[in-house]
Amino acid sequence: MNQVLNFPPAIYFRNLNRGSLAFSSLKTPLEKSCFHPRNRTAFKKRKCSVVLFSLPVSCKVVDQAEHSLLEKDTVCDGGDFTVFPHIQTLRNFPKEELFGKVVMVRFDSMVLLQGKKGHQPPANAFSTIKYLYEAGAKVVLVGGWSKTINSRFSSEPCPSVESVAEFLSSVLELQVVPVKYVKVCMHSGVGDSKRSDILLLANLFHYKGERANCSNFAKELASGVDIVVNDAFSESHKVLASTVGIASFCNAYIAGFYFEEGMRKLKKIIKTTKKPYMAIIGGGNLADKVAALHSLTSTCDGLIFVGSMAFQIMHALGVPVPMKLVELGALKEAVSIVETAKLRNIPLVLPKDFWCIKNHALNQLEIFSAYSISEGWQPVDIGPRSLQEMIYLVSKCKKIIWIGPSRFSSSKQDKGGTLELAETLGNLSSCDITFVGKIEFEEILGKSKSFSNDNFVKTAAVVWEVLKGRKLPGLLALDRVFLQSDIEAVALRMKNEILEYGKGKLVLMEHSEDVAVNQLGWLEKNPFGVPSDWEQHVLDRGDPMYRLLLYKVETRG
Repeated sequence: MNQVLNFPPAIYFRNLNRGSLAFSSLKTPLEKSCFHPRNRTAFKKRKCSVVLFSLPVSCKVVDQAEHSLLEKDTVCDGGDFTVFPHIQTLRNFPKEELFGKVVMVRFDSMVLLQGKKGHQPPANAFSTIKYLYEAGAKVVLVGGWSKTINSRFSSEPCPSVESVAEFLSSVLELQVVPVKYVKVCMHSGVGDSKRSDILLLANLFHYKGERANCSNFAKELASGVDIVVNDAFSESHKVLASTVGIASFCNAYIAGFYFEEGMRKLKKIIKTTKKPYMAIIGGGNLADKVAALHSLTSTCDGLIFVGSMAFQIMHALGVPVPMKLVELGALKEAVSIVETAKLRNIPLVLPKDFWCIKNHALNQLEIFSAYSISEGWQPVDIGPRSLQEMIYLVSKCKKIIWIGPSRFSSSKQDKGGTLELAETLGNLSSCDITFVGKIEFEEILGKSKSFSNDNFVKTAAVVWEVLKGRKLPGLLALDRVFLQSDIEAVALRMKNEILEYGKGKLVLMEHSEDVAVNQLGWLEKNPFGVPSDWEQHVLDRGDPMYRLLLYKVETRG
């Protein structure tokens, strides 16, 4: 069988919960024995169902499943994730109220990244803009993009607003006019501009007020705008002036079609009603993702590691692996994942062999056993033995999420184990499959009739944050208005102005289960869980922040 929580023999947890895949009963042509005779004795002595090797750490069982995930607003209830608030969407907004209104669309910069040569953004990425234009709205676009997307826009360090406007014009088949400022009211023709004009404001990436969620910057951004539509789902885990702060200064703040689709896919990932449910984990940085891995370990029926995190689990089990492949400082976290899996009796599936590339000779590829990788060789993909057994395991699943990069490192190898594993998923009948994040062979999979846009979620960062149990500021801002200042008088003035500006549509939150309010009525912590740059600066110098949270009163058209 495949390497599950140990090497060289394989161990499968027994007594799985009803509805889980009983991996202990699976037989493959490669399986000979679950235990080597001399290891069987050690296994009984240790009274630990996952340990054959001597661990350098305690193997005490910790109830991670209840303490990591069953905290408020962080877990599945066996069905749907319960933390997502009701939000107003463009789909439910009266279309007739859009005519003649100045509508700002915070578009998703991910669509620019997907606009690289040879990669077409999904058709629905721009459906919000087209819908507003056809409804007679005066559309203003705003976004933030960095030099990471410059492969689509010549060799300039960071794409200019002119080049982005040209790209948007081509995909929208509408005229997009670039402007070099962020205040709509500065454009003299916005109130009576021709219907063919869609404005693109300056790149927000260059403005510190955007990343600091500066109230003044957000107010300037909303100046002259009637309605703000948030379509930046891939940035919903960030606290930005254009996605969070702006909610305090607009008459209506609603989610666009692209944002709504992102939420639909996110809820689909979190839903756990289909069993067996397997997670395929790629990439590294286990220490940063340990909370998310606990979430998956607590809800899935097994985890398959196809990335460098596999070496962290091996190291935690005492398996001899080259230390250059081990993430320093992540041993405790890796052991906690093993203990959580043991607690639930689910398998952690690790590769037995790897395709490795020789350092300084990138055209040399060889297969090495997982526990005998030679010096000077670097793993780049899972080997054929691992592939065969992983394919057999996933063939029994009804739901699969693949999250993280599909390979250990960049490689010129066009065909490999992970690609074949991914292609095999397309042959599974009645299996709900979602690829999350950067998938190197996405273009190949996209040409398959087995997969569609519904099978891909580009925004791995957002999914990781939700799996960690964290809130999404960009999402909550569609339901709440948050304001803060390091000066109490300023915070009080903003509260009074916003309540007056809201005209009864905003209600001050005084008591809630998910936030704490001190005796003076100020929030003790940032309700979004992610401090802005300025907030962190104030806290670092030891000064208080004065925070308030207001709820939007739901109005339906």
